[in-house]
Amino acid sequence: MRTVAVIGKNFGDEGKGLAVDYLSLNSIHPLIVRHNGGAQSGHTVERRLPENTRFVFHELSSGSLCHAATLWAPGYYPDIYKLGEEMTEFQDAFGFVPDIYAMEDTCITVPDDVLLNMALESSRGEKRHGSCGMGINECDIRTGAGYGLKLGDIRGLSADELCVRLFKLRSEYTFARLKDIGNSLDERAEEYCGLLSDDNVIINAADVMADNLRHVKILTPRELKDLLDGVGTLIFESGQGLLLDKDNEEYAPHVTASNTGLLSVRRFLDLIGSSLDEAIYVSRSYVTRHGAGRLECECSPEEIGKICKDRTNETNRWQGQLRYARHESETAFVKEVRRDLDRGGMENCRVSLLLTHLNETGHRISMKNGDVTPEQFVSCPCIEETFDDFYLSASPYAEDVKKLN
Repeated sequence: MRTVAVIGKNFGDEGKGLAVDYLSLNSIHPLIVRHNGGAQSGHTVERRLPENTRFVFHELSSGSLCHAATLWAPGYYPDIYKLGEEMTEFQDAFGFVPDIYAMEDTCITVPDDVLLNMALESSRGEKRHGSCGMGINECDIRTGAGYGLKLGDIRGLSADELCVRLFKLRSEYTFARLKDIGNSLDERAEEYCGLLSDDNVIINAADVMADNLRHVKILTPRELKDLLDGVGTLIFESGQGLLLDKDNEEYAPHVTASNTGLLSVRRFLDLIGSSLDEAIYVSRSYVTRHGAGRLECECSPEEIGKICKDRTNETNRWQGQLRYARHESETAFVKEVRRDLDRGGMENCRVSLLLTHLNETGHRISMKNGDVTPEQFVSCPCIEETFDDFYLSASPYAEDVKKLN
């Protein structure tokens, strides 16, 4: 079984969906592992045929158009309530939905997590952390406090039984958490705080969640082994990017609630007794950031090139507008990649780089000190020493990805 990890090099939105689709197109019996983050991920896949095919994946894998199944691993926080919307949308568009598997220790996001997240972020005003308002950080805090709700614990529950579990969480955890963060909330949080006391929120959510759970195959360790025995390529689809890793103090507090690189991949590989064959880091030919926080070399999109409208990252009340920047330098480019390889203990795997959106920058890499061609970029000593292979993308389509000789 070949193992490949797709890692965002920057702040997310680099083209990880494109990379996973490319790998799935060129693999036999692929299985895609979602191992960090949750439903806040928005990975876009486009195809020329059928005409105008475009889908943004949140909880299904970006290999779904290739009929690749999705596996949720511990460290990924699925939102069972939201899952049904994505499945229905995909079914309506393509006439099928690939299998969804989950390890029984995988913990889920619950409606109270989302409401707590929204209450806090709305109260921060101009000091927002850049959250998507999807409850991932609150889910991580709750799980870390010992109140995680594992899929194995709710397998086969009826809507009424699930409702009891959600009310128990609210009484034992949510109200205490609300009290703890009370001084950080203001009148902008009133709507969300009111919903945290509304029984109907849980009652209605339990009905939807119980129905959606029927579509998830929850695996014991033995069942996981049996599944992996039939896999040709195991592809890790990471959420967000390295600069948003929860341990990246340089950008705190404007980071995410998970390890966004190889450390999370390593945990799963250790669990199944395997190693990583290739790590593919993905970066646009420029840099984007959707949300608050520092962004080196920030500029207008017009200064970079003919940037296409990003329909995945629309302006919204939580993250604001998508922001743009040039790459600072080749040395800065490899800094977090090398750190990630060291942290993940992946010294012996092949390391690749996929550069995307080259069509928007005249097939050049946008750098602070002047644009360079891909050939000039990869010949820089620190780039050449870090990466073994280079892939280029000048369109939204996986079939157009080329390897740089």
